[in-house]
Amino acid sequence: MPELPEVETIRRSLAPVAEGQRIMQTEIFLERLVKWPEPADFVGRLADRTIVRIGRTGKYLRFLLDNGNELILHLRMTGQLRFMAAGQDEMPPYARLVFRFAGGASLYYADARTLGAVYALKPDELWRLHGLMEMGPEPLTAEFSLGYLRETLQGHRTKIKSFLLNQKYIGGLGNIYADEALFLAGIHPLRTAASLHGPEVASLYGAINEVIRTGIADGGTTVRNYLDGAGKKGSHQERLHVYQRTGKPCHRCGTPIERIVIGGRGSHFCPRCQLLEEESV
Repeated sequence: MPELPEVETIRRSLAPVAEGQRIMQTEIFLERLVKWPEPADFVGRLADRTIVRIGRTGKYLRFLLDNGNELILHLRMTGQLRFMAAGQDEMPPYARLVFRFAGGASLYYADARTLGAVYALKPDELWRLHGLMEMGPEPLTAEFSLGYLRETLQGHRTKIKSFLLNQKYIGGLGNIYADEALFLAGIHPLRTAASLHGPEVASLYGAINEVIRTGIADGGTTVRNYLDGAGKKGSHQERLHVYQRTGKPCHRCGTPIERIVIGGRGSHFCPRCQLLEEESV
């Protein structure tokens, strides 16, 4: 699933070419991906509307239109956005939706597994996206402070890996960057959130910000099919320490990386660099 660095990279790649574009036509090839409103109304809400700004909240891409409404996309597992300049219009594989602009350019939404979601919402309809409205602060923001993380961890008996993936606590963090942050901080993913002591919380806070910052700088992580809005791969996969490196030697100590399942999600870690103490489980 594209996480904060990937979605931010997509936003940055699209903003220079899509902001200011006027949507003349919207074609829907798979109606069930349009979650609100009904497809016919969805098309009508976008007709002749100009994209003023492309923003992002967590893993949601938000296209602000000139009438105050928003086109919002959640890419989930395999969603992609691909901008095609005028005269370059070539339908990408698994195209499910296309926005055609006044000058001849197009923006395609492609999704191999069709798990994404697309909305056209008025300002008073944003409540329909509970995940968006209830999202916690994002890394690299003033709201996501060390004090916030320390206070939020207190009292939570959930595993720290599951805690990090809960968007109500930290917005935009997903499986890749949670595994990497826990490795950098030297924390086993089975530790309970409340068991972390002061220095560990500080290490985790710094690690979360570091992996998100470097992930953005590298244009995201392309493990399978992630591409930015210009069709380019990211390069952060070249820096991964533990994620999807099961059986390979740890970059720090040489111990084989292990994988376990926590809350239905695969978790990768170094059993030597991320020790699990009995009292911490």
